[in-house]
Amino acid sequence: MKILGIDPGSRITGYGIVTKEGNRLIHVDNGAIFTDSAKDFPSRLKRIYGSLSEIIETYRPDAVAVENIFFSNNVQSALKLGQARGAAIVAGVNAGLDVFEYTALQVKQAVVGNGKAAKQQVQQMIKVLLNLPEIAQEDASDALAVAICHAHSVTIKRLTSASVQEIKSKRYK
Repeated sequence: MKILGIDPGSRITGYGIVTKEGNRLIHVDNGAIFTDSAKDFPSRLKRIYGSLSEIIETYRPDAVAVENIFFSNNVQSALKLGQARGAAIVAGVNAGLDVFEYTALQVKQAVVGNGKAAKQQVQQMIKVLLNLPEIAQEDASDALAVAICHAHSVTIKRLTSASVQEIKSKRYK
């Protein structure tokens, strides 16, 4: 399964692509989409959407995982982040992909085992898990973490579903 993880931002949107083969996670690509803060906001959203659409077309992921927004004291920043998330989600949906959302706490828990882990811990664990030569750019690293979180979540859901089915089949025999 190939997963596109996205860390949305109005100035920088990170993306990371991993493939899950059995229990192995394989790094495919990662990077960041930079928008020009001198441009009007709709143009920046168009850049995010267009770039992610190209990435989806190029890599053909099976699913998209997006980091959910956190609460911010700055309402304007929160609104812009929400709109950037919307552009990312629409890019996935328009490509016919399922889009999954995860909180920062869920991502940190899945990657490090601690929902309150420091950003540096997460970045170091991404480097180790994906056997990267160096720590990825900050937003790209966050996006890779979201993709890994989804990979782990899919595994847990499959195991849980299989266990429930096994219990049901024994119960009704």
